[in-house]
Amino acid sequence: MQAPDQAVVLGAGGLVGTAWTAGLARGLRLAGVDLAAADLFVGTSAGAITATLLATGQDLGRLATPVRPAAGSTPPQVDRRRLGEAFAVLAGAAADPAGARRRVGVIALAADTGPEQAHVSRMRTMIGTDRWPERRLLVPVTDAGTGEQAVFDRASGVELSSAVAASTAFPGIYPPITLNGRRHLDGSLHSATNARLAAGARTLVVIDPQAHLFPRELLRQELAVAAAHTVVTLEPDPAAVAGFGPDLNDRAAWVPAHQAGLRQAAEAAERLRPVWRG
Repeated sequence: MQAPDQAVVLGAGGLVGTAWTAGLARGLRLAGVDLAAADLFVGTSAGAITATLLATGQDLGRLATPVRPAAGSTPPQVDRRRLGEAFAVLAGAAADPAGARRRVGVIALAADTGPEQAHVSRMRTMIGTDRWPERRLLVPVTDAGTGEQAVFDRASGVELSSAVAASTAFPGIYPPITLNGRRHLDGSLHSATNARLAAGARTLVVIDPQAHLFPRELLRQELAVAAAHTVVTLEPDPAAVAGFGPDLNDRAAWVPAHQAGLRQAAEAAERLRPVWRG
């Protein structure tokens, strides 16, 4: 497959990260820098939502406020005990990342987080489509049984909403999602950005809503693998982080986060104009 000329990688970040990323991408579009011109989109967890809107050419303004759930839909059902267990395992994952992912998979499968179809329906409402775009969109997920990564695209034979639901299915918050007969979890369990999936791109834009929370060594390693000619990384500034608050799944922080992304877009556009076509 031909290497992409321009690629956009959108990382994990919960509901708040979704709002900020959508605001940033929307503001860039208003400033004349349209990330939808990319040849390749990699969307991990929350990033899969905005990546889908960009790849399918939708109006990013639909994420200016939280998307209203469909009538009769089932609200999220968080299993806080299992969520705490998952965080405890992940906190000590450095010594054995693969083993930690398998243990987290066991926790996720045991969690009481409601029916998986309810989460698929929520994501279908959020992304506004179930049709994979013609432009290449990659959605990484984690196999709940093996802890291994799987990457879905339009050739994978799964619904787009199901792939996005799986990539956002953090253990204890949302249920694992069945794709091609196997249960899958949040794609960020391998990497917050999975930037290596954009290997070979001439110009690579990485949007990382969680950059303030974790060491950047993994991203540096992935960018070395990607070996892009030009790399621009965008992350929340201190004012945006202050507006996020302590809980990245706090819906009350959605609008402030989106507005923070819009505000940051002016500076980001100045950085991107010399290297971005579109």
